[in-house]
Amino acid sequence: MSAELETKVKNVIEQIRPYLQADGGDVKFVRLSEDNIVYVELQGACHSCPMATMTLKNGVEATVKKVIPEIVSVEAIEPV
Repeated sequence: MSAELETKVKNVIEQIRPYLQADGGDVKFVRLSEDNIVYVELQGACHSCPMATMTLKNGVEATVKKVIPEIVSVEAIEPV
């Protein structure tokens, strides 16, 4: 796994966060797998929102993949 790629992913997520925070939610980077899958934790209002999957795929994942084409997908994990 590339530390440079992980840094790029974190930077893109930081740019997305204010839009989610404006609606009472948030997203937290958890890890980047060796097969370029980004794992995030949806927080705040995003965690319980019925539209969270759509936000994750159409918002977060689409943006990350547009900026970093080598990313395969963005997946949400349940908070521990």
